[in-house]
Parts: sequence; structure tokens; C-alpha cells
Amino acid sequence: MAPETASKWYGVYKEAYAVTPSDAATFKTTRALYVGGQGGDVNVQMANGNTVLFGAVAMGSILPVGVTMVYSTSTNATEIVRLY
Repeated sequence: MAPETASKWYGVYKEAYAVTPSDAATFKTTRALYVGGQGGDVNVQMANGNTVLFGAVAMGSILPVGVTMVYSTSTNATEIVRLY
């Protein structure tokens, strides 16, 4: 069997963690966020420190964004997952 190559895994998420929105807790920079429950607004801190409100995100959406925080303030989407 041939060894696995990096190109085989390009674009594939290898880790996923549930998000508990918080105005204080940070995490390592994501590759994307998944909104699995109720759609709605997702208020985040981007990797560069900017705060961005993604409005009316549909259920089942993947946001390909590097974020370090999902704020509880102004976030009403549910079942958000961090993807790496």
C-alpha cells in the first residue's frame, strides 16, 4: 500500500469540536465553522482580531473562516462546530 500524501488530505477537516459561544473563551484558529442546528447570526473574532457578525447563516452552512472566538453576544445560531 502506498503511503498517504498530504495532497490526499488537502481540504479535508481532521478535527471537529463543539462551540459553546462565550464572550471570553478563545481557541486555536479554525479552518471553518459549521452551523448544524438553527441558523441565525454568528458573531466571531477573526484570527486578525477583527469582530465580524455573519448574519442569517443558514442551517447546514460551512463558513470557511479562521476565527479564534464565537461570541455569545449577538450569536443566535445553534450547534456550531469548529473545524480544523
